[in-house]
Amino acid sequence: MVTGTLRRLLPGSVISSSASATGTTAAGPTESSSVPSSEAERRPDDPLDICLLSYRSNPYSGGQGVYVKYLSRALTDLGHSVDVISGKPYPELNDDVGLVKLPGENVVDELDRLGQFEASYLRDPLALYEWLSALTGGFPDPYVFGRQVVDYFEECEPEYDVIHDNQSLCHGLHTLRERGHPVVATVHHPITVDRDADLAAADDWGERLLIRRWYRFLRMQREVVRELPHVLTVSESAKRRTVTDFGADPDAIRVVHNGIDTDLFEPVDRSADRPRVMTTVSADVPLKGTRHLLEAFAAVRDSIDAELVVVGEFDEGGDCDQLVSELGIADAIETHSEISYERMVELYGTADVAVVPSIYEGFGLPAGEALACGVPVVATTGGGLPEVVGDAGVLVEPGDSDALAEAIGDLLADDERRRQLSERGRERIVEEFDWEQAARETVRTYRDAIETQGSGA
Repeated sequence: MVTGTLRRLLPGSVISSSASATGTTAAGPTESSSVPSSEAERRPDDPLDICLLSYRSNPYSGGQGVYVKYLSRALTDLGHSVDVISGKPYPELNDDVGLVKLPGENVVDELDRLGQFEASYLRDPLALYEWLSALTGGFPDPYVFGRQVVDYFEECEPEYDVIHDNQSLCHGLHTLRERGHPVVATVHHPITVDRDADLAAADDWGERLLIRRWYRFLRMQREVVRELPHVLTVSESAKRRTVTDFGADPDAIRVVHNGIDTDLFEPVDRSADRPRVMTTVSADVPLKGTRHLLEAFAAVRDSIDAELVVVGEFDEGGDCDQLVSELGIADAIETHSEISYERMVELYGTADVAVVPSIYEGFGLPAGEALACGVPVVATTGGGLPEVVGDAGVLVEPGDSDALAEAIGDLLADDERRRQLSERGRERIVEEFDWEQAARETVRTYRDAIETQGSGA
C-alpha cells in the first residue's frame, strides 16, 4: 500500500541528469546578468531582465516544465532577457535562455529513502532537513527550493527586474519581496485538488495519514499566496479554486491561458486502419480519471474493435494495472513512455479520438495538443478543460464512465462529425491559445508588479 501511494503521489518525476550544480547559465556565468535601468530611466516598453523560478521542471511529465520552456522562449522572442533558476529535474530550454541549476538531494524520488542518507548531510542542515522530511513521508521540495533561491541571491546578487515563480509558492518569495524584488507567481491549480482526490481514493486510515503528511507543504503555499499582490492562473477555473482553497485576493489574480505550440502539434496523415483512442496518463493518480477511461474503453470494446494508445505507463501491480487485467483489455492497449513530442505527434496521427478523462485540470495541455493535431477530443468538464475545448469537442461530467463510453463510441461511429470537430479544434487552438499572446499578458503583470514594488505598496 505504502509503496503504491508513494509512486502515485510523485508520478513521472524521475529523470537522469549529468548536469552540474549551481553557477552557470546557458549564456555563461550568472553573475554577468545585465544590471537593469533605474526606475527613473525606465520606459514602459523597455525590455526586462526576468528570473523564472521552477522547483521541478521535467519537460516530459506535467505542465510545469512545458510552461517554463515555452513561456521563456516567447519572452525572449519579445526581446526580454530570461534566466530560469530550477531544481531537479531540470528543464529543456532554448539556447538564448539562461539556466541556473540548483543542486538537490532528490531523495523524494527514491523509494529506498533511508538508504539515500549521506554523512555530508550532518554538515548541511538544509540537506538533512530534505532527507528527514522525505524519509518521514513529506514533500520538502518547494520549501527547500525557496531556501536555495534565497541563498543564491545572497551569494551571487543577480540583478533582475522581476522574479516569476512557477508554483513553488515558497516562503522564499516573501523574503525576496522584503528585499525589494518584484515577485509574480503562477498557480496552475491549487494542489488541494490533488490532495482531496487522493484522500477520496485512499483505501484505509493509514494511507490517508500518509497522504496528509505528504501534502503538508500546502500550509506554506496557502500562506504565501494570500500575501502576494500579483498572481497568475492559467484558467478561470484555477482562479476560482485559488480564491476558495488558498484564500487569495481575487483582485490580485490575472488569468492568462497557456499557449499551444501549433507548429509542433499539427495534423498529420492518419496511418492506422483499426479504430484508435489515445490518452495520456500519469501513473495511478486519481485526479487524472484513468480508471474511468479504462472502464469506458472496455464498454466501447463490446461493440467496436478499438485500440487504446496510452502515452505514459501504469504502475506495475497498481490500481490501473489490476483493472486492465480485470476488464480483459490488456491485448487492446498500447503504451508509450518517455517519448519525444515529435513521437507524440506521430501517435496523434494514428488516433481517431483523444480522451482527457481528468477529474480536474487547471488547464489541460493534452486536450489543447490533441485539438491542435486535429484529433477530435472527448474531455470532462473538470476544471479548466471546458475553457480549452469549448465547442470543438465533446464534454462529459467527471467520473462518469458510462458518459465517456457513449461519447467515445458515438464519435468512432460518425466519420463526418469527427471531420468537423477535427477542423474546428485545430482552428480554435490556432486562434485562441498562442504563447506570444500569453507572454505579452504575462509581461503586463510583470510591469504591474514592478510598479507596485516601486511605490512601496
